[in-house]
Amino acid sequence: MTRLIALLLALVAVPSLAQQSLPPAPFAYNQLEDPEQEAAAQELMETLRCLKCQSQSIADSDAPMAGDMRHQVRIRIAAGDSPDEIRGWLVERYGDYVSYKPEVSASTWPLFAIPIVLVLIAGAILLGRLRKRA
Repeated sequence: MTRLIALLLALVAVPSLAQQSLPPAPFAYNQLEDPEQEAAAQELMETLRCLKCQSQSIADSDAPMAGDMRHQVRIRIAAGDSPDEIRGWLVERYGDYVSYKPEVSASTWPLFAIPIVLVLIAGAILLGRLRKRA
């Protein structure tokens, strides 16, 4: 029975060990040769969130997933895609959360509308109190 449990634990652990043994993508840590393309890639990478770290951009993160995303950004910049096209592709692939600069859409409009509504309500309350005093 203990051998069966040990075997099951080993089978569960093997995939997690394999994930860490993969080599990083070629452009995860290597810059592009063209300085203009690398500057565009770096600027874009600073506005994309690492999905594993969640508090770092992919430019700052050492997570393997961030390295893969940096590789994809650099490859697509080198292929001639614009930063907006790449951002759109990553948002389509990973969702709105990947971007530090979300766009207004059917799913994100409350994020933009709620602060405005709260400021208007606070202003109305403040105005009402000022009128009562006067």
